[in-house]
Amino acid sequence: MTYRIDSYHGADSPRLGAMTLHPTPESVSLARRWFRKFIAPFDPACSVDDCALMISELVTNAIVYGRADDPWVVRVEWFREGTSLRVEVHNPGFPANVQLRRPDASDAHGRGLLLVDYIADSWHSGPSRLGGTVVSFVVADAWKV
Repeated sequence: MTYRIDSYHGADSPRLGAMTLHPTPESVSLARRWFRKFIAPFDPACSVDDCALMISELVTNAIVYGRADDPWVVRVEWFREGTSLRVEVHNPGFPANVQLRRPDASDAHGRGLLLVDYIADSWHSGPSRLGGTVVSFVVADAWKV
């Protein structure tokens, strides 16, 4: 099984890095580790642990809810936009299926997007430019001016 990391950062591109993951449970921990490793050289002022947690939740959702007839992958990309960090998670699922739920205390699942909503400055879901769905979050003031 192969995974791919793209840490290329061009002077004209706000993209800091990207990773392509197989839709397996092991990919969640890989996403956390790789994000920490590849964001470190950019010296963010935001909580990398909070960002890794949100990435974990969105990659988990992508794996659980992504669907395709052919073999597919989960794509994670992160961007610097001024002083903000934007992270996108792409999967082949349907954008209309992304829902912020309010689970009961006894519910075992359903808190991932709620965590993202609480931690991130903003989040968005919709059609992915790669096909399927993208769910993204923004952390404002992720870098010092």
